[in-house]
Amino acid sequence: MTLQTPPRLALAHITKRYPGVTANDDVSLSVAPGEIHAVLGENGAGKSTLMKIIFGAVRPDAGEVHFNGAPVSIASPHDARNLGIAMVFQHFSLFDTLTVAENIALGLPPKDAGNMKQLAARIRTTAERYGLPLEPHRHVHTLSVGERQRVEIVRALLANPQLLILDEPTSVLTPQAVETLFVTLRQLAAEGTSILYISHKLDEIRALCHRATVMRMGRVTGVCDPREESAASLSRLMIGGEPPRESRVAAERGPLRLSVRELSLPRAHAFGTTLERIALDVHGGEIVGIAGVSGNGQQELLAALSGEDGRSTGDAGGAVRIDGRPVGKLDARARRRAGLAFVPEERLGRGAVPGMSLAANTLLSHQTPPFVRAGLISPTAAAGLAATVIQRFRVKANGPAALARSLSGGNLQKFIVGREIASGPKVLIVAQPTWGVDVGAAAQIHNEMLALKATGCAVLVVSEELDELFAICDRLHVIAKGHLSPSIPVETATREQVGLWMSGLWHGGPATERDKTDAEVSHG
Repeated sequence: MTLQTPPRLALAHITKRYPGVTANDDVSLSVAPGEIHAVLGENGAGKSTLMKIIFGAVRPDAGEVHFNGAPVSIASPHDARNLGIAMVFQHFSLFDTLTVAENIALGLPPKDAGNMKQLAARIRTTAERYGLPLEPHRHVHTLSVGERQRVEIVRALLANPQLLILDEPTSVLTPQAVETLFVTLRQLAAEGTSILYISHKLDEIRALCHRATVMRMGRVTGVCDPREESAASLSRLMIGGEPPRESRVAAERGPLRLSVRELSLPRAHAFGTTLERIALDVHGGEIVGIAGVSGNGQQELLAALSGEDGRSTGDAGGAVRIDGRPVGKLDARARRRAGLAFVPEERLGRGAVPGMSLAANTLLSHQTPPFVRAGLISPTAAAGLAATVIQRFRVKANGPAALARSLSGGNLQKFIVGREIASGPKVLIVAQPTWGVDVGAAAQIHNEMLALKATGCAVLVVSEELDELFAICDRLHVIAKGHLSPSIPVETATREQVGLWMSGLWHGGPATERDKTDAEVSHG
């Protein structure tokens, strides 16, 4: 008779209630040593709450947790780390004013952190090994969302965990980086590490995971082997029906709405990216996409276009124009009045104020009558708009008075996108529109953007999701090392070409310019 190895993790009858909602309702699941186990569900299904319970960030109201066969009480993340549990959150837990190395040191036991010089060397080695480049001495506030995610992943890997929890780990990684990460995760699993994997990318789950637990409305609705399911069948298990289809409609190309000419800006800090002679046009009735690896100038370009970067963009601000009007010297509020709407890549803190209600958050982008008159806010109008967005975009929230931080990541994203579309813009700029959003919500956001395009709005999408860009865009650019490629129609673009351009390998791109210089030097 052989003794059966106990599960690495076993949850029994976990329940967690908040005012007005039951996030987890009698949830049970188990994860074996060396197993990669997916947790599937719509936004707001209770997945992230369950992961936070396992990691000790949230205390359950009822239920039991067993780790390696023994009952445990995980009262804090410190307890979880001592057990050998590491977690990469969808919303990052980093201190903006500290460096990458300092943030990672805070998440490691003192014996593992060592001195900062040794830790910096370990960070570089681990980051290079797993294809997640990082500069240990860079301050976090200078990092893009994708680069911050790398910090979280590397911090988790440095802890050598027995159980690794990943909440949307590939949401802002390139396809090449995803493949590299998958090699790492499979190797970790082969060495006995258990992995809990949350993702809305069904193809990833089918390719990577051994088992999947499906959740809906806080309850477990099934367990399956995702390798034996199709993306469509997994989607049906998640949402209980067919997801909405994305409906591309032909739209007549209209007047030039957004024009960027010879936009060059020096980097704003030591680790920033210099923008070099950016040229870009977006007409009414079209969606233009910008692809690229995180940290190649997306953050700087978005700040220059939205008005967050107040430095001059060309003589008289003419490098950036909306409907032919120079706006480069205008601040973000004035650009909104000129017809610009903007969805930043960072939801909490930029897209929404966590401690404010959804009604109050509408005022971040609606500051004209009837919402604000003569400097006086109309709470009724703000609440009415929030209610309209909640209903139209099917946001799971306890009404306009709900705090932004109480929403799941995907539902908050739907609300922010809906708030911006509700302003009826001439130009909509969206960064990472469906980051961490389930398949149904992603299709809905895409359909709303396509409908906005049909009204004559010019839409610019900055995304690291190639599938998304190919699905909704008319033309594509690639950004690399602060340079923007020429545009290419989506129907003639290939993934291979876009992948090469991500390295700057287009005619006249930064990589080809460097190669030309190297060749000239070598033949001196």
